[in-house]
Amino acid sequence: MSLFAVIREAGPAWQAGGIFQQPSVTEHAAFMNTLADQRFVLFGGPLAGTEEGHVRVLLIVDADSEAAIHRRIADDPWAATGRLRTVSIEAWKILVGAERLSSLHDVQPTGATRDHVPEAGARPASDSSRSTTVSRASRP
Repeated sequence: MSLFAVIREAGPAWQAGGIFQQPSVTEHAAFMNTLADQRFVLFGGPLAGTEEGHVRVLLIVDADSEAAIHRRIADDPWAATGRLRTVSIEAWKILVGAERLSSLHDVQPTGATRDHVPEAGARPASDSSRSTTVSRASRP
């Protein structure tokens, strides 16, 4: 597998407002959580300041090829409806911190993005609701 930096942004069907005001936010979140559970998406989220408007998202993906990324992302409910579009996919080589990747399987998400997806129109309580914690416990 290889690492890729993927940039996605609001597509032509993006409606006024932020991420949580978009139709099918629950379905999109479930799709992205599944990709994370499958270790396809290692990290992902909106670039700072874009989550309340014309969103831009960075994903770090572990995949065989750019074509494999296009195939997997095509199943995103927001891609299918034109709400999000992929603007770039670039191979990514880690030069600093590569040794930390071996512990990625220990990262456990917490807060709204995994345990509870807000209803459309709702906003998360705080930025801390979208944080992750690192556990040194072994995987089940």
